[in-house]
Amino acid sequence: MTEEIIALGEKLSRCAQTAPHARAVSCGETTLTFGQLDAQTNRIAYALEGLGVKLGDLVTIGLPNSIDFIEACWGAWKVGATPQPVSFRLPNAELRAIVDLAEPSVVIALPGMETNRRRFTIEELLALSRDTRPLEPRVAPVLRAMTSGGSTGRPKLILSGSSALTLAEPGNGPNFWRFGLGDTALIPAPLYHTGPFSCAQDALTRGVHVVLMPRFDAEGLLAEIDRHQATWVYLVPTMMSRIWRLPEEVRGRYDISSLKTLWHLGAPCPPWLKEAFINWLGPEVIMELYAGSENQAGTTITGTEWLDHRGSVGRVSSGEMKTVGADGNVLPPGEVGEIYMRRSAGSPPTYNYRGATARTLPGGWESLGDIGYFDADGYLYLSDRRTDMILVGGSNVYPAEVEAAIDEHPAVMSSTVVGLPHEDMGSSIHAIVQARPGLTEDALLAHLAERLVPYKRPRTIEFVDEPLRDEAGKVRRTQLRDDRIARIQSTLGETYSGSGTSSGTAAVAAATLRRITGRSSGSP
Repeated sequence: MTEEIIALGEKLSRCAQTAPHARAVSCGETTLTFGQLDAQTNRIAYALEGLGVKLGDLVTIGLPNSIDFIEACWGAWKVGATPQPVSFRLPNAELRAIVDLAEPSVVIALPGMETNRRRFTIEELLALSRDTRPLEPRVAPVLRAMTSGGSTGRPKLILSGSSALTLAEPGNGPNFWRFGLGDTALIPAPLYHTGPFSCAQDALTRGVHVVLMPRFDAEGLLAEIDRHQATWVYLVPTMMSRIWRLPEEVRGRYDISSLKTLWHLGAPCPPWLKEAFINWLGPEVIMELYAGSENQAGTTITGTEWLDHRGSVGRVSSGEMKTVGADGNVLPPGEVGEIYMRRSAGSPPTYNYRGATARTLPGGWESLGDIGYFDADGYLYLSDRRTDMILVGGSNVYPAEVEAAIDEHPAVMSSTVVGLPHEDMGSSIHAIVQARPGLTEDALLAHLAERLVPYKRPRTIEFVDEPLRDEAGKVRRTQLRDDRIARIQSTLGETYSGSGTSSGTAAVAAATLRRITGRSSGSP
């Protein structure tokens, strides 16, 4: 029997008809039932229609995690438009560049966000319409349009290859995220990223209660699990690290026994941290996904599998993948190369770029820029991003490996590793570390001496006070590197250039960084 497929907006209305008083979405002290959410999003859809938003238009959404964000998305879907989320923290110049690329009919954003398009808050949209009647079902031809590429300063849009459709009775269909009847899903990660956005959307179509955190807080997350008896949670490794750094008595203060599923994705997870969570919550709880917003292919791994394949991100669960060497040939198991992927044969395109082109090989193979290898059992192990790799004296150094070793120190909160120019070695490894007071360079280097071979250890270490990664675990590595080089060049001038520098000048550069930041230290 063919299962009924309906528009996302219609599905929300059916949930409201079936269980109008069931909790749909909560954030802070506010909760909307499915009935209330359906009525609010009808009003927003009518308001958008009155503003001229048409089927297939993009609607840019610049809001923090909130009920307003959910209302904006479903209001757009109900009018047949595509949500195009952006970070509400974007500088105005970067926001305008994205909006110029997206060309949305309307921008729904916080007051003060400057765009060259009409901007409205949710409150302003609700003031434009009091009509809560159901709309005629409309299907946005593009489900979502996510933003990427901010780390290079060249934004791109990743437009989903699927339309805004869902199963009328999704409980009878595939359930990738392991949502169950009566579940409560806690999402602390920013909804402007693909993972949390997709999870929130799928959860609501299944009648799951979605609990949002306006911003991540380690102890606050445990309190929310306890408060709502959450059964499902989405995390990134940065969040996991901050939770694990809490004193044991704090972690034990909250009842998190309701938790049945913890998904982590978005960035590589250090093996020591993954193992700690498996031991804490149980291997049956922990799930991991590796995929891109492009969604050509992906891997998954359970906690139980991971214990037998430590460090892996799993086996291919959708599409196809292979590792390719510099000569373009497929590599055998165990050899590190660039990871290429493609959608399953016969399936439609999973995305379209706007503002960028894919890195491709013949046969429909595409690369997201990741480096790794497969073992003999077909399990994938990631090394790093191709563009992040640092060449030190002819040897490849992957920042993720160095960062994982640094982050294992109990006083470290986060770290980022970049390569600074060095004429003799090609690059010199520079570590930027956010740590608790008291951590010294000597103590950190002693810690790393037990974990990394000499050529992989940082030659300079810079201690900073501010977080290095956002709430989704993302880091603007290129910008951090360029900022350091610019600081040194402004002091040393032409003696420190992008084409390389001598070991003697590297010593002066390290001293310059130390002087500029006030907390940096190191010895070349």
